Amino acid sequence: MTGIAIVATEINPDIIQPMLLAARAQAQEDAVSIMEVILVPGCFEMPLAVKALLKRADVDGIVTLGAILRGETAHDSIVGESCAHALVSLSLEYEKPVTHGVAGPGATRDQALARTEEYARRAVHAAVVMIKRMKEMQR
Repeated sequence: MTGIAIVATEINPDIIQPMLLAARAQAQEDAVSIMEVILVPGCFEMPLAVKALLKRADVDGIVTLGAILRGETAHDSIVGESCAHALVSLSLEYEKPVTHGVAGPGATRDQALARTEEYARRAVHAAVVMIKRMKEMQR
């Protein structure tokens, strides 16, 4: 059976909790097991948890869930770009999919809330599709 892990942020729980529910529902629809759910303080901390999970044999791919809300400075853009770059690098290094179910940067709270289900479901489904495609290419 295919196994995924989820790394989600603790910040903005009103956004993240619905994302986690949608991700679990999509995993069930896609017939994959969620091996682990790890909560990290924010998106900037995601890559370290993702790296640890990518080392596990029972984890075929990772879904990241979070929201980087617009602030008064460029902080949200810096965090978003740093996180996305690190996650792509880890996916390439470990040759396992790491999907990006993160609303923002630059999102308002209302925009992020409106996208919770869509982003979570798409991130899970993308991970499942890429896991299957990677297995097909290894034959």
